[in-house]
Amino acid sequence: MELVTPHHFLALGALLFGIGFFGVVVRRNLLLVLMSLELMLNGVNVALVSFSRAGLNLDGSLFVFFIMTVAAAEVALGLALLVALYKRRQSVFSEDMSLLRN
Repeated sequence: MELVTPHHFLALGALLFGIGFFGVVVRRNLLLVLMSLELMLNGVNVALVSFSRAGLNLDGSLFVFFIMTVAAAEVALGLALLVALYKRRQSVFSEDMSLLRN
């Protein structure tokens, strides 16, 4: 009998995704929103690896590499926008993002 089943990993992935979703919806600080997005992507990664291991194939693990690539690009772009916003308005709150249009 296995002590840790795929259901445990799926619950962990759902918990990570839920905490990240809550952080995206509630937070106003863009740095914390980006961290919450990363938490959501990591929750999806845990679920995909769990499915991959339970199904005895590598398809889920292959998707994880693509998600990690997208996450790296998202961090680079998000931090560039944060630096531009902070230089312009001395703030990193989401309501100040529309002020970059000038």
